[in-house]
Formats: sequence, C-alpha cells, structure tokens
Amino acid sequence: MRVIVNKAKCQGHARCWAQAPEIFTLDDEGYIEPGDIKVAKRDELKAARGARSCPERALAIDRAATS
Repeated sequence: MRVIVNKAKCQGHARCWAQAPEIFTLDDEGYIEPGDIKVAKRDELKAARGARSCPERALAIDRAATS
C-alpha cells in the first residue's frame, strides 16, 4: 500500500501525523512532506487512519501498491 500525497491541498492541520507520526513526516511549519509514502503491511491500518483524518483530503490510499 502507499499513501498518495497532494501537498498543494495540505493546510498543516497535522491530523495525519497525530494518528501515525512514524509514517507521516511534516516540515518545520507542520505541512506534509511531498512525495508518496510506501507503507509496510504492518502499518497499513495506522496509515489509513491518518489519511482519512485529513480534513482537506490531501492524502489518498492506493491499496494496489505493494510494500
């Protein structure tokens, strides 16, 4: 699985990071770092929760991608 990041939509709420700080990396201003995130099988639930928590829908889940 991977998380597709749309940095342009990120407003810096950091809800993804609050759900899974080991998966989501923020810059110094609290915005998601650009680039898609490959997620290990064991972390898929946390990553999905983090992505769903984004009020701006800046994160999307691609379950077809393998880790």
